[in-house]
Amino acid sequence: MSSALALRLVDAPEAEALSSRPVGLEWTDEAVLAETTAIAEGPLSAAAAAIDHGAYPLDIMGQLGSAGALGVHLDRHGARIGLSLAAMQAASRSCGATGFLMWCHDVCGLYFEQSANPALAGAVLDDHVAGRTFGGTALSNPMKAFAGIEPILLRARRVPGGYRVSGMLPWVSHIGPGQYCGAIAGVLGAGEAISHEIMFLLRCDRAELRPCPQFSGMEGTSTWGVRLDEYFVGRDDLIADPARPFIGRIRGAFILLQCGMGLGVVEGSLDAMLSVEETLGHVNQFLDDRPDRIAAELAELRARVMRLAETPYDGATDYLIDVLDVRAQTSELAFRASQSALLHQGARGYMMSAPPQRRIREAHFVAIVTPAIKHLRWEMARLSREVLPSGAGTGGRA
Repeated sequence: MSSALALRLVDAPEAEALSSRPVGLEWTDEAVLAETTAIAEGPLSAAAAAIDHGAYPLDIMGQLGSAGALGVHLDRHGARIGLSLAAMQAASRSCGATGFLMWCHDVCGLYFEQSANPALAGAVLDDHVAGRTFGGTALSNPMKAFAGIEPILLRARRVPGGYRVSGMLPWVSHIGPGQYCGAIAGVLGAGEAISHEIMFLLRCDRAELRPCPQFSGMEGTSTWGVRLDEYFVGRDDLIADPARPFIGRIRGAFILLQCGMGLGVVEGSLDAMLSVEETLGHVNQFLDDRPDRIAAELAELRARVMRLAETPYDGATDYLIDVLDVRAQTSELAFRASQSALLHQGARGYMMSAPPQRRIREAHFVAIVTPAIKHLRWEMARLSREVLPSGAGTGGRA
């Protein structure tokens, strides 16, 4: 998924105009959603096929940042997680890859703001939120490591003034030269055992970026392998030390925000079904997942997501189980909707250039991106055992 091909970058006059606009000045709910929808239905829709095949849409990401779509989830802009999800859904309705890039960008901004490090606030965060700089997240491996699924891949050692980090991450998205991401490394202590973890800002210009193998879709997410060799992390680049309490605090928001891209893929699949209703409705009526059924399930699922978005930092175990469940339900509905879109369109949907073909690949990605469906179910089972220990009875969660 690595790509040196980028759709037009923000040029100098445009960048100057964007930088002169006060961040968040006109980011009302209505304006953000209207501008995001206009971008999604205009330039993003036109570029969706190219993005799927490798074009990295930094220009469109810049437009989304200027519209407020990449910052309204933050406390400094009203903690409007629901609005952020709605904006991501609107973009993903046209292009799931761009919805994923929005999620990567959103959670990176979340790391900066929720960190206690003042060096990551101010202009650094303002530029990120406004889409003047770009960065993603390298937490796929750490999230699985914290769940006991695989070992942590980056290792750190204390040195004067900070840490030295070495290791290799197989794929990190929304990065490239001049960009950055949030990453986590295990700190080696006595006997080479990991004493704790640190979270830090990884600057790509100081890392080795390696091209990834070609994937089946969503190639425009600028995904690279990242190798670090004695990479120095100073105080100004530390997001959290230790990292686990920090991740515990933001985990619900991190996972819940992913629902925006899944809901958008469902809605885009629904559009594909409805586009052939006039000509094929007489025979499509015999299919199982009809547009009215998918639309009703989408509305119900979206309502659940939006209710959870009202308290994104709720630390209760029941709340986290509900977030994990709604995230899994989003993946499963995206599967069914994309499959049904192909069946509704028939032969025309089987053409490689047909939107349902892209939607099926996007739905598979929603299901496997960390936390994948199997990871979500693993975590729900673990948390449920903690809430209701073996032999505690046959009732519901305590």
